[in-house]
Amino acid sequence: MFKDPVSNNAWGNAGKEDPTRKNRQKLVGGLRIVFGLFWLMDALLKWSPAFFHEYVGLLKAAAAGQPPWLHPWFHGWIALVSPHPDMWAFLTALIETVTALGLLLGFAQKLGYLIGSLFSLAIWSTAEGFGGPYTPGATDIGTSIIYFLVFVYLAAMQYMEGLPAYSLDRWIIAHWTPWRKIATFATDTTVHPAEKS
Repeated sequence: MFKDPVSNNAWGNAGKEDPTRKNRQKLVGGLRIVFGLFWLMDALLKWSPAFFHEYVGLLKAAAAGQPPWLHPWFHGWIALVSPHPDMWAFLTALIETVTALGLLLGFAQKLGYLIGSLFSLAIWSTAEGFGGPYTPGATDIGTSIIYFLVFVYLAAMQYMEGLPAYSLDRWIIAHWTPWRKIATFATDTTVHPAEKS
């Protein structure tokens, strides 16, 4: 059986690789890049002065109309960010920018998927007010929960299929194996010569 050097999964027979695996890796790599473009567009909007000026206002707007049992959650976040809103706005813009660049380049994917998924949950549970499905007239559950699910999907596909194509991580691992701890959820530390190109 051929053991994929990046994913630690066995495919095919006697040294042969699953012929569709490369296509799946290209598809997942392409999806990661498209997702990165969405994150980049969103990140660029976060660097606008309006976002910095309205940061606390966005949280207050999300808190408005929430059921009483969620008031402590929202008021706690508002109290946390109100003393230094510019710092929190800067951190938000920075996290989104770094996440976008990581997705676009396929750099530090394991770490990026973890941070991106947790950050998406944080945005969903604060600025998006959990999507507000329990409020009158609600039509959806918010977008950040979908972002969370996309990060989980990308991580799962990486675990099952190996690092996707179009990835800087593939090149780094081929030249410095310890990088795999940051780049992938797989545990194998060998790199097949074909992966070095």
